[in-house]
Amino acid sequence: MPKCLCVTLLLCFASIQLFSQSVKSTSKKPVSIIFDTDIGPDYDDVGAIAMLHAFADNNECKILATVASNQHKRIGALLSLFNTYFNRPDVPVGVVRGKAVNLEAVQKWDSIIVDKYPHSIKMNDEAEDAVTLYRRILSKQPDKSVTIVTVGFLTNMANLLKSQPDDYSPLNGKDLIAKKVKHLVSMAGRFNNEMSTFKEFNVERDAAASKNVFDNWNTPIIFTGWEIGSKVFTGIPLIKSDISNSPVKEVFEISIPKDPADKNGRMSWDETAVLIAVRGYDTYYLGIKGRIISNEDGSHGWDPKGKGHVYVKEKMPVKQVEELINTLIMHQPIKR
Repeated sequence: MPKCLCVTLLLCFASIQLFSQSVKSTSKKPVSIIFDTDIGPDYDDVGAIAMLHAFADNNECKILATVASNQHKRIGALLSLFNTYFNRPDVPVGVVRGKAVNLEAVQKWDSIIVDKYPHSIKMNDEAEDAVTLYRRILSKQPDKSVTIVTVGFLTNMANLLKSQPDDYSPLNGKDLIAKKVKHLVSMAGRFNNEMSTFKEFNVERDAAASKNVFDNWNTPIIFTGWEIGSKVFTGIPLIKSDISNSPVKEVFEISIPKDPADKNGRMSWDETAVLIAVRGYDTYYLGIKGRIISNEDGSHGWDPKGKGHVYVKEKMPVKQVEELINTLIMHQPIKR
């Protein structure tokens, strides 16, 4: 066989494999997901929410709610905007109340797309209180059926743990979580070395909430640490594509040129968390069992003899994960 033909066939085979991995049909019951994000300080959250809607359009997940752990004034509008763009304007939006982190988009893309694309929620006070929304949604779900994925601060999780019975459920927060939540997937922490102590942005910015959750959350927690997403660069194929009128593409177009470190694409911390939340980690990563050791200053370690927590380590080649995520974040809305 001529060498050029052999290479062509191999490339075609690789493309077919990638396509089947990215938008494969599934006979499994869709995963019920609540997406909790700090969308704004970075823009990998935008790729993550695009992936979530891609999975939902492929019947791999059902988006129960999108919730903000960041209190910035445009965050409710942003979540409403992306849900509307993907033709799910009725997905509930919640925003953290009370004491919380307040950070705007570093690359200033948030005000640009909020002014350009349609959304029903204009101000944060038009969105539901995050804890009230969690309790309302969880109370209606089958037992042990909900996956919560956090790609930001653990503020809402801590507030949910502390919540008391209300009109939606006679259970307190901890009991409601134990009854309704299957597991928590969290983009948080660093696990480069089990014997070391680390600080990581999502954990440190609300250290008290993080410690409360890591110590008291009573369903399994799966961590996708900083070191996982830091090696996966995405967004360049998206901005080079002929996709038009897309807030997802526009965010990457605005942001990538502003940081020389992003010349090969943005690091994909939040996208890897959503991938694991919907499809599990077995295909893509190894799971290391133990328990996180949480400290009051926002640092953490790892107890390999502990129970209840898992962090993931690389299994599938990074470039393959990169290609998969690049394909998913280019997903376009489908008509309903």
